[in-house]
Amino acid sequence: MNKRFISALLLAHLTLSAGVHTHTQKGTQNTVSNERSHSARKAIDSVAKIEEKEVSIVDNFKSMFSDAKVSGQVKTVYGEYNYKNKNDTYSTAIGGIIKYELASLNGFNAAAAVYTSHDIPFATGEGVKQNSELSSKSGSYTEMAEAYINYKYEDFNFRAGRQVLNTPLADSDDIRMISNTFEAYIATYNFKGLEVMAGSIQSWQGFDAGLEAPWVETGDNGTYFTGVSYSDGLEFNLWYYNITGQTNAFYFDGGFEYPLNEDIIVHAMVQFLDESELNQSGVQATIYGALFEFVVHGIGFNIAYDKALVNKNKESFSGTGGGTLFTSMDTMIIDNIAKNSDAEAIVGGIVYSMHDFGFLYACGEFTSETEHVREQDMSIEYNVNDEFLVAGVYVIEDDLKQTSKTDYDWDRFQLIVNYNF
Repeated sequence: MNKRFISALLLAHLTLSAGVHTHTQKGTQNTVSNERSHSARKAIDSVAKIEEKEVSIVDNFKSMFSDAKVSGQVKTVYGEYNYKNKNDTYSTAIGGIIKYELASLNGFNAAAAVYTSHDIPFATGEGVKQNSELSSKSGSYTEMAEAYINYKYEDFNFRAGRQVLNTPLADSDDIRMISNTFEAYIATYNFKGLEVMAGSIQSWQGFDAGLEAPWVETGDNGTYFTGVSYSDGLEFNLWYYNITGQTNAFYFDGGFEYPLNEDIIVHAMVQFLDESELNQSGVQATIYGALFEFVVHGIGFNIAYDKALVNKNKESFSGTGGGTLFTSMDTMIIDNIAKNSDAEAIVGGIVYSMHDFGFLYACGEFTSETEHVREQDMSIEYNVNDEFLVAGVYVIEDDLKQTSKTDYDWDRFQLIVNYNF
């Protein structure tokens, strides 16, 4: 085991050895929830998710502040890449989230959250050896990632400002240090398991948007969308997005989760994404796919398939974030190769979860006329308690098409030590 990894591990231990105290509770988020993860990437994404606290309801203005709540996350991540065709990179970062949320008065409340990540010099590569995925090339990133006003009346909710958003083509994708957030205006209505959502997304920040220039526009003049979802044994999503100047996208998925008995569950889904080009952007594709999972005594065996139909000089786009495709992995998604020709991906995996321990292994093959890439994802997590988690992710990627080494030939290790409060 190399010295830089040992340094990062010791630092992570010292950082989060202070103990635990506050239990977090789930609140209102603009999030489409599903009972099981629909891809390897979604499973990795969920490892260190922070949940919103329940908002207190008060009857006077002063109590909005006295009953306000503070929540957040302290996270240490060590991430290294071992490349076959260029310099290896590594970084260790410490950071997290601090959020302040007012209590609700007559349905109104507000909140703000700062997201931050800072490389630790003695455990981070210098120059070309720095892994900039964690804290940017400068080694430091701090942003007011959430700042919103919220109004809730019975089953209706409206949120305006910078916020967490999880929909099929726009999601938080919490797979490194800084998760995505969006400047958006979102209305949501829930009725007996059915959720209707509509809104406008103007810009976004986070790992997928790039840490060098936060708050990147989503489309020439923003993104407008509406969708409906249902999840209660049966699942379906039906969404429409107008990503201005780029594409009009229609997305559907549907399926079921059925327990054969108390120890065996069958989970099956299909999906469809159709994108029409706008302003000669080149974003035009049709993608269809399926997922099947068989769970026995807590062990899930799954297989997923996606096919992208793409013409010459066109490409696919599966969203701002990690995307909703069943075959999305830690790094590879079908968008990477669905350019100028059809492409397909098939991913098989095994997932195990019992008590405080979780394990995932997935292997995917991504092919097109000019590319053939294999990715293997392995993750292991241990929940010390409700707030404290330790996880490791190991990824191997291989270019099976080219005889010489390319940017698809590498392996990656990531250690996460996370404490939510």
